[in-house]
Amino acid sequence: MKPLKIFVTGATGFIGSAVVRELLESGHEVVGLARSIESVETLEAIGAEPHRGDLADLDSLRRGAAGSGGVIHTAYNHDFTVPREVAAAADARAIEAMGEVLAGTDRPLIITSGTAGPTEDDPAPSSPRYISEAMALSFVDRGVRAAVVRFPPTVHGRGDHGFVPRLINIARAKGVSGYPGDGANRWPAVHRLDAAHLFRLAVESAFPGTRLNGVAEEGIPVREIAEVIGRHLDLPVVSIPVEEAPDHFGFLGAFFGRDIVVSSAKTREGLGWEPVQPGLIADLDEGHYFEPAPALASTTRK
Repeated sequence: MKPLKIFVTGATGFIGSAVVRELLESGHEVVGLARSIESVETLEAIGAEPHRGDLADLDSLRRGAAGSGGVIHTAYNHDFTVPREVAAAADARAIEAMGEVLAGTDRPLIITSGTAGPTEDDPAPSSPRYISEAMALSFVDRGVRAAVVRFPPTVHGRGDHGFVPRLINIARAKGVSGYPGDGANRWPAVHRLDAAHLFRLAVESAFPGTRLNGVAEEGIPVREIAEVIGRHLDLPVVSIPVEEAPDHFGFLGAFFGRDIVVSSAKTREGLGWEPVQPGLIADLDEGHYFEPAPALASTTRK
């Protein structure tokens, strides 16, 4: 297809940075949202054009979207001290701002969400936390090729700061690598590079209104996750009674105890997406999740 100029939010984030490289390597131009000098320098170093702004600066989002041939929206406020409803409302406002300037252009607007059910046919729950999906898809009737990429709880790879590193830290703090109950409940996952590849396929050819499940592994028994963590940390692997999981895992107890199985069969068939990166257990076994955190720099750049 003809190369596009694509506006990417979250362009220096964990997933967004992989998306930017995927797009550039495929011949597209990238304009990346940058909220700091460091982000500007990072984007320039890899051949992307920085665009100063952030999710709260709706005018900057409108300008970025207006000057592009399409948008990939990966930015989100993942600060868990902020109520999820508040973060979701801010995300919906950002999507609305970009969608408004794309209206009537048939350009793509690809946004990020979480898995909402076993298949792509499952609609988003009627919850304030999923208003971003409804906002994006409302622009289909206004001449925008809007689509939603849904990801599982774990998008893994080097640089991950999500649930798996938190589980590792809990194991270090508790002195055991735990799993809830019998550990047979399952946890879906995808590698960040496979996620980035799906974003590129979506911006190039996803049909308007499409929901895509970016899931490489439909469900890994959580006991296996605990076992590989215990092996690398040289800690005992133990069952945590389900009723004690909230005390042991904190807020993660509500997530780590769920049985979540998600299919990406329709996504693979529709877009020809085929994950090729290491699975979660293999990625953990590479060891980078257990490397010491880098020392902080002695000076702070302005």
